[in-house]
Amino acid sequence: MDVKINLGLEYEGGTLKLSPLECGCFVKDIAIILDGGLSWLYQGFINAFEGKIRSAVESTVNNKIREGILKLDSLLQTLPKEVPVDDIASLNVTLINKPLFEDSSIGLEINGLFTAKNSSIVPMYYHKNSLPSVDSRHLRKMLGISLHEAVFNSASDVYFKADSLRWIVEKVPDQSYLNTNKWRFIVPQLYRKYPNDNMRLNISFATPPILKIHSEEIEANIYSDMIVEVLNDDEIIPVACISVIVKASGYAKIAGNNLGGHIDMEDFDLSLKWSKIGNFRMHLIESVMRTFIKTAALPYANSRLTKGFPLPIFRGFTLQNADLIYRKSKIMISTDVGFTGSYNLKKPSNRDEVSNQPTAKLTTELGALGWRKEEMLGNLRGLLEYSWEFWIQRVVVVVAAVVER
Repeated sequence: MDVKINLGLEYEGGTLKLSPLECGCFVKDIAIILDGGLSWLYQGFINAFEGKIRSAVESTVNNKIREGILKLDSLLQTLPKEVPVDDIASLNVTLINKPLFEDSSIGLEINGLFTAKNSSIVPMYYHKNSLPSVDSRHLRKMLGISLHEAVFNSASDVYFKADSLRWIVEKVPDQSYLNTNKWRFIVPQLYRKYPNDNMRLNISFATPPILKIHSEEIEANIYSDMIVEVLNDDEIIPVACISVIVKASGYAKIAGNNLGGHIDMEDFDLSLKWSKIGNFRMHLIESVMRTFIKTAALPYANSRLTKGFPLPIFRGFTLQNADLIYRKSKIMISTDVGFTGSYNLKKPSNRDEVSNQPTAKLTTELGALGWRKEEMLGNLRGLLEYSWEFWIQRVVVVVAAVVER
């Protein structure tokens, strides 16, 4: 049996539309052998209408294939247009362009930007480049994903607007730094006004972090405000606000089906934004802030970045042997994929097996055709009155069932 299928895959309203352009089935030969007491008689009917049966099988297979394609198209229409990341953000996975077909691959371009969860999805086009080319040494991988830096910056924007880029620091590795006694030589007026009082740091981002992807690393400039608060009895007293600008560099890494990362501090700058206790000697605070950033702020940030965000991978598949490739303004992921799901396949019985040879051979009992032996043996005359259409319909039902399996 030879089957030829030509499919059409088109972009339509942010999703893919699958349609059968051409579907053909050719059965070169078919042999149906019946076993039973009067098999010699029934076999004659089968042989007489072999051509009709073959045509009916071809038509049935064609119809079944078209039905399967339509079911697959219905499945494509139900694919989500956004992938939840957490309670705040979702990943917009709507298509923004028609598929790109090559000799052995298909390219899909999706929006890929972060949006506020449950918000209406509005397509945003940060770049109009065609799908990127991949280095020849990575062409053997099964899947390639290209992420523009706009994806990461859209995440920064969503979390910033949700006011989630805020951190209240009440515990640090060296807890003495959160007591005014530790600051008595650095900021004497703080200790004099609030002796031996505990403190906390209220850190918030002043602007969304901006990431830049270069050929070997990722850079980020982080602008934040750190409000120093004194815990005096049951009262929280803001005493000063320090502007902190951190220049960081980092790299991306794969964590399961997520893309995570890691950052390190390159440099930072401090300036006093306002104070209720007079001016600070900022050069004395720098050493304390450097220690705080390295021992508390960066470990906290990296613990969040390690989890990462989900990549647009179909459920039931996992990334394997992934490589990360840095390009100007882009990160490319070249990877193999593995299937993690399972099917409960029913093993066909001997009577329903179809051989792998071009000739489909079916061995069955008369009862499998839907008739009872006793009725056939007792009423031969009624059997001869059956029309050839009835015979073909019965045989095609069995053959179609075998083909489906």
